[in-house]
Amino acid sequence: MEVVSSRLGAVLGAALAAVAMALTVSCEADDGGTQGDANTVPHRGEVILATTTSTLDSGLLDVLLPLFERRTGWAVKPIAAGSGQAMTMGRRGDADVLLVHSPAAEATFMSEGYGSGRLLVMHNEFVIVGPGSDPAGVRSARTASDAMKAIQSRGATFISRGDNSGTHALELALWRAASIDPRGNRWYQETGQGMGATLQVADQKAAYTITDRATYLALKKNLALQVVSEGDKAYFNVYHVITLNPQKNPKINVEGANAFAEFMLSREAQEVIRTFGVDKYGEPLFVPDAGKSEDALGAR
Repeated sequence: MEVVSSRLGAVLGAALAAVAMALTVSCEADDGGTQGDANTVPHRGEVILATTTSTLDSGLLDVLLPLFERRTGWAVKPIAAGSGQAMTMGRRGDADVLLVHSPAAEATFMSEGYGSGRLLVMHNEFVIVGPGSDPAGVRSARTASDAMKAIQSRGATFISRGDNSGTHALELALWRAASIDPRGNRWYQETGQGMGATLQVADQKAAYTITDRATYLALKKNLALQVVSEGDKAYFNVYHVITLNPQKNPKINVEGANAFAEFMLSREAQEVIRTFGVDKYGEPLFVPDAGKSEDALGAR
């Protein structure tokens, strides 16, 4: 009886497996095959991405990273930081790949030998935002430099990120261009935080600040701040992906980092960048630039 029972169990097991397989095929057919992704590949490991906060605050990476993971099998661990902090992580070997927007600091990073490749991905623009009443008269300023002078001359509150980020670096460059040292003045305050948090503080204080357009548009519905200065070429905000030199830090995931850089320049990712934000804001938040040189970039 035990033998018969065993055989019967085997037959029933095979039958149940066949039914299960038939149901699976049926379900896949019913949903048009959407439950499976023909381009999904097996998991390969983790890639640590140190990125500027704007790519996360804007929601762009929420779209790109799942796509990259399905295409390559690499899981991305993004760490949002200012560009300066991201490059510090790169120097320590605490990241595999960087996505940053601080060109002068990036050039230094590469000259020091920490980067093995630096590729142009996209750009957008910085803008100065402030209260709608514009007490410093920034809207009347013709250039970015004039805008900074207007804020300083009226002693209007300005909120700086103060975090060694790409945005902070650009802001300091604009102050220098205007021959103004804002540090130590009561009207000049630093948050030491990312773009989203700094916009919130500026909004609460009815103050001015400088922001990338993408983050501002992504958070605009919760802000009273308005764009008061834009369009000057000094406001250009250029993003590069940087792969790190394994000779500096042998633990770097070179294969995963190269896969991420290649993906960011791929036609598929560039098309996502080209259209990202149009449905919500009526305009794209970023401009795809794969294959271009910085000199070839034009104003929006």
